Amino acid sequence: MFKLSSKFEPTGDQPEAIEKLAKGLKTGKKHQVLLGVTGSGKTFTMAKIIEHYKKPTLIISHNKTLAAQLYKEFKEFFPKNAVHYFVSYYDYYQPEAYIPHTDTYIEKDSKINQEIDRLRHAATQALISRDDVIIVASVSCIYNLGSPDDYKNLGLQIFENKKMNSSELVRGLLRLQYVPDIELKRGCFRKTTNEIEVVAPSAQEVIKIKFKNDRIEKIMQATISDPEELEMKDLKYEKIVETTIFPAKYWITSGDKIGLAIENIKSELQKHVKHLKKEKKFEEAVRLQEKTRQDIEMMRQTGYCHGIENYSRHLDFRKTGEPPYSLLDFFSSKGEFLTIIDESHVTVPQLRSMFTGDHSRKSTLVEYGFRLPSAIDNRPLKFPEFQKRIQKTIYTSATPAKYEMEQAGKDGIAEQLIRPTGLLDPTIEIRPTEGQIPHLVENIKARIKNHERVIVTTLTKRMAEDLSEHLAEQEIKVNYLHSEIKTLDRLKIIKDLRLGNYDVLVGVNLLREGLDLPEVSLIAILDADKEGFLRNTTTLIQTMGRAARNENGHVIMYADKITKSIDFAIKETLRRRKKQEKYNKENGITPQTIIKEIGNFDLPISQKEIQKYGEGNNEIIFFTNGSRQNAMKQLQKLMDKAIRKMDYETALGLKEQIRKLKGEVI
Repeated sequence: MFKLSSKFEPTGDQPEAIEKLAKGLKTGKKHQVLLGVTGSGKTFTMAKIIEHYKKPTLIISHNKTLAAQLYKEFKEFFPKNAVHYFVSYYDYYQPEAYIPHTDTYIEKDSKINQEIDRLRHAATQALISRDDVIIVASVSCIYNLGSPDDYKNLGLQIFENKKMNSSELVRGLLRLQYVPDIELKRGCFRKTTNEIEVVAPSAQEVIKIKFKNDRIEKIMQATISDPEELEMKDLKYEKIVETTIFPAKYWITSGDKIGLAIENIKSELQKHVKHLKKEKKFEEAVRLQEKTRQDIEMMRQTGYCHGIENYSRHLDFRKTGEPPYSLLDFFSSKGEFLTIIDESHVTVPQLRSMFTGDHSRKSTLVEYGFRLPSAIDNRPLKFPEFQKRIQKTIYTSATPAKYEMEQAGKDGIAEQLIRPTGLLDPTIEIRPTEGQIPHLVENIKARIKNHERVIVTTLTKRMAEDLSEHLAEQEIKVNYLHSEIKTLDRLKIIKDLRLGNYDVLVGVNLLREGLDLPEVSLIAILDADKEGFLRNTTTLIQTMGRAARNENGHVIMYADKITKSIDFAIKETLRRRKKQEKYNKENGITPQTIIKEIGNFDLPISQKEIQKYGEGNNEIIFFTNGSRQNAMKQLQKLMDKAIRKMDYETALGLKEQIRKLKGEVI
């Protein structure tokens, strides 16, 4: 079912780890740990396990950047299988909230990244239609997603010669929340006299349906790899006999069910308004009535409303307190599946904490009449609910926590300390904090001369910014990572570091687990002796591990005292290094830096800092993710404006530019 494509074979202690984990799965072990140092090939080991086990696989990562890196690697390992990416689709998200002591209501405000939303739909559709599925997800996988049965069963099945006219299909598409449009865009449809074109929410395919005598005469399908192809290229259609059109949005329900759900919402509203009035909360009662009635009317008219997920308990016909459907339920619908929790020492605590914050915020909204009590059940899974839904699980980490180790037991732990390239854990140097910046600059310049890269970790975002500024003044190519940088921009910054567009990357806690950067030979840890989350044993070992993919890997800790965390981290690193040196000596291996191709992410990352389209005064410049399609739209607006002013000379010039841009694409 899964066909692994790789020029490498398992080496070092990979064969033993693969054999032990595969045997554990075969004998029914529910929990296992892969304790593997950075650079030991944990991802390759995971890929071999997936190939052996032959079941759909969910890989959970604790942040979007690492999820994207894993997604890219698994796409390369399994080019003929369905590898997908499922993370939160918000570029910006301010949840709905109410602060009682200041009487401040904060309306939900968000910006959805359409490309990531597209990838999410591609993931769920793959789970519905295929078995050879690998999905790399963030903790977004435990959030409410709607019923997989509804998503599957509400799909519109069409086939050649089916008795259906174009008006009936349009009504069906509107019910599935597809939007009529003159342009071909994902989640939209375009209708002509006897033909309808539908773009799937995944934007991976376009379905063209032709009608004749109130029947479907012909169905054609075009497969696309880039959404920009929708308007830029002539699509190549192939004839198919039948297909299923899946809903354009989640939380869609059938017409007969939505009527019953609305009645249940009205009953809850009536009860809760009565409760609020009894509590003398008359203003809250009025507010809740107005808001809920507006939503009910919108659902009655269109089958959808803004914030419909807050009514999902009624739409799914769940009992009070019953857990919501999530991506895990889509996996469960396949039968057996495997879960791999990457960097488990961070991911497991994250999975544990999601419910608490969400519940506290929603309870306040309910108390003050902004939401019905059922909105509380639009939530992430509680950790025990998550545990109940996963089946066989492998936890991977260089520093697994107590929970994972206890779950797996002594015989459920596979160690992977040897790197296939013979690379050793980095050498470690401790320097006093006095004069640390001049010393750091000197070391950075020495590494740059060798065409190597440097990572510097600070304690605060402000320190990262100030240090970046100072290094730039020293004519060092530097950038910094922090939590406010968008997911896809982070990927580009990391890629630019590898390419040499930057020599130094400065960050706080985004430079720890999982980043695969073989060009980095020096890690500098400022204020290493400040005990706390950012300088505990686990963090120090993980941070130092970033230099373990380069034969010249070295760590400088700037500290005035040796803390318990520093002491343990150094001792553990030296223990591993000693074992690695022994293996190299016995097998005649000379350590070599990992050579890893810098490929393109199959994600919507801007390829250029600045992109220019058009000419002269009418030139269009994009400083982010510009595209020809966007440029043509802007030029079209300028042309329309020129025509309105009767400036036909300018309009003709713009028309010629649009024609040239179309020609470049075609």
